[in-house]
Amino acid sequence: MRGRFVIVVGPSGAGKGTLVRYVLEAVPAISYAQSFVTRGMRPGEVNGEMYHFVSQEEFDKKIQQGDFLEWAEFGGNYYGTALSSVMPELEKGNIILKEVEVQGARQILEKIPRKSLFIIFIHAGSWGALEKRIRGRAPISEEEVAKRKGRYDDEMSFIQKADVIIENNDGSIEVAKKKIQEAVESLL
Repeated sequence: MRGRFVIVVGPSGAGKGTLVRYVLEAVPAISYAQSFVTRGMRPGEVNGEMYHFVSQEEFDKKIQQGDFLEWAEFGGNYYGTALSSVMPELEKGNIILKEVEVQGARQILEKIPRKSLFIIFIHAGSWGALEKRIRGRAPISEEEVAKRKGRYDDEMSFIQKADVIIENNDGSIEVAKKKIQEAVESLL
């Protein structure tokens, strides 16, 4: 494989999505590996743009057929990256970007040679700071907050695998945008 698969990981609420959307606009030479998801569309989302919205049955069928490079359950919904959206692009020498949960990143590490991966970890501070962000985005149950705390601890253990760690503490989004752009452009 000649290309690079850039995976952006970090705890929920760290700003991964914001930074990924920014770098996709700022660096047009890279492409995004779309996800298949079982959750409903959020305001402003368009089916087929960053996500393909499918039923649980369709998703399960894709799992059984081995269509996913990685897949994970998060917040009661399933997310997966199709092999067909990544492997041909890597073979062509392209750079593909993807925001993934740590569970998915571990699956990717088993399937793609490390030399073809570039891992960016978004670090946004303590659990207390992230909990505040998570609660501020949308209503969330205490049970879900507790689950996310457990995931936070697991996600933080993945920081040691990162090629680049980007700090995205409150108030530092512009610095984080510059750093992720520099990291991705260094691969071109």
